[in-house]
Amino acid sequence: MNIAVFAGSFCPYTKGHEDILNKVMPLFDIIYIAIGHNIRKQDLFSVEERKAWISKLYEGNEKIRVVTYTGLTVDLCQQVGAKYLIRGIRNNADYQMEQEMCLINEQLDPKVKTIFVPTSPRWAAVSSSMVRELWALKADYSPFISYPLPEKQS
Repeated sequence: MNIAVFAGSFCPYTKGHEDILNKVMPLFDIIYIAIGHNIRKQDLFSVEERKAWISKLYEGNEKIRVVTYTGLTVDLCQQVGAKYLIRGIRNNADYQMEQEMCLINEQLDPKVKTIFVPTSPRWAAVSSSMVRELWALKADYSPFISYPLPEKQS
């Protein structure tokens, strides 16, 4: 079986993330959407909330499995039998950061291959950070994600 991991903090999971997944879905038998905690980011929504939102988006799609994890992504790949790691690219800065992570991951586990997938131009400016900022300012974020976020507490 062709198994891949699409890992991220997904706080929140945007239409850009959906775009990346839709592009690679025909290539794999199973794709694990793996929600991790990025120590460089401040999560506004719990892992449980994010898992529930993403699971509902792919409800009934037998190729998609939504999981949470801690630790190294290559360790998760080993645990689930994934030989591929999917990474979305929006711009040159993303590519540079992802390339560095790819080189580290190759050192940690040479059997796991990283696949870079460029997002469609329509979603290239969309980031989870931007959606969080719109949400925090009580602005309309709905064009950028496929589900409602909880009301911001004052």
